[in-house]
Amino acid sequence: MILSDRDLKARIAQGDIVIEPLDDPELQIQPASIDLRLGNVFMVYRLPHVACIDSRDPQSVSGYTEQIVIEDGSGFILQPGEFALGSTLERIAVPADLVARVEGRSSIGRIAVVVHATAGFIDPGFEGEITLELANLGRCAVKLYPGMRISQVVFHTMTSPAERPYGPARGSKYQGQSGPVASRLAVDRALKDK
Repeated sequence: MILSDRDLKARIAQGDIVIEPLDDPELQIQPASIDLRLGNVFMVYRLPHVACIDSRDPQSVSGYTEQIVIEDGSGFILQPGEFALGSTLERIAVPADLVARVEGRSSIGRIAVVVHATAGFIDPGFEGEITLELANLGRCAVKLYPGMRISQVVFHTMTSPAERPYGPARGSKYQGQSGPVASRLAVDRALKDK
């Protein structure tokens, strides 16, 4: 079941759903979701000379990324066909009895920008800023501004609280992330053991 605006407000007031900062609840809390804003740090891949990203090699991913910080009032230009990582301005915390999904806002999708390729699912117990997988599917560059409402988070109830929520006890590699975080696939035990 999806939490309604009434339930979202109640769970935020109780402190078990955390959205910080939630500067404009009247605007950001929608009937069945909460709008999240775009942060000012982006990670782009500079790959003109790279034949392959090796998923087992952490340097293969981090070695080809560049961090870009956008100053107040400026925008980040996402070129047609380009992929970049961004993050939400808000830090969220999901309690053990809920899961969440981050989705793009309709107004963003209508200018051909998507906010996640596959990583829209947010586990129970997750805390941190949400890394957004930004892609421009259109034929024209799009300028995105830090602070704009770019995505929405939807919370779903589970049949029971998770026994082992996302977090340090599980060795969860993205817990507490701040800003866009590149893939940490290379530290997966199954991949490292091969």
